[in-house]
Amino acid sequence: MKLLVVDDEKMIRQLIAKYAVFDGYEVAEAENGMQAVEMARAGGYDLIIMDIMMPELDGFSAAREIRKTSDVPIIFLSARGEEYDRIHGFELGVDDYVVKPFSPRELMMRVGAVLRRSQAPGAAGNAHETVTVENMLVDFTARQVTIDGTEVELSPKEYDLLFFMVRNRGIALTRDRLISEVWGYDFFGDDRTLDTHIKLLRKQLGDYARYITTLRGVGYRFEKE
Repeated sequence: MKLLVVDDEKMIRQLIAKYAVFDGYEVAEAENGMQAVEMARAGGYDLIIMDIMMPELDGFSAAREIRKTSDVPIIFLSARGEEYDRIHGFELGVDDYVVKPFSPRELMMRVGAVLRRSQAPGAAGNAHETVTVENMLVDFTARQVTIDGTEVELSPKEYDLLFFMVRNRGIALTRDRLISEVWGYDFFGDDRTLDTHIKLLRKQLGDYARYITTLRGVGYRFEKE
């Protein structure tokens, strides 16, 4: 598998490349957003690790351009951990967000987890699996959500989160379980990514956001009708 590492700091690119090669990945490098967009358009990458604050074209703008033609998984790197940056990144369809300074080993774990999720096969068998909640249709097989007949566009991780919660509706889901089942790795105590995705998911669901209940000190629950 081949990774594209995008950062204007050469030392960071080299550090990531060192650990990625050790884990068996091929690595290409870009030093700014413009190069990243051009290289991504050429294709051949299984995942992109990209800094946000860069010359020529920042990570947000580069991701927006890449998403016009490709669904390649993207992990953002940033020295800033503000919620706004996380929300903006996830709205653009990035798959994960890592705050600098970071552990290279943790980053590689996240790379592996994102790749496993992106390559996971669909539901087993030929049965078309759907769940209806009032006028919301959750189609697991087609990976589609419609409300009153209109499709709701969700990011890949928002789909994963909603599908898991709907499949386990009526069950109290702890933060640890949601992180483990949806992301597939430990957040090392940082659960802000989960909260951000819940916030974005509620925004997308509109009136149906009321089905996602916050359980203080525990996690969340998707309510039954």
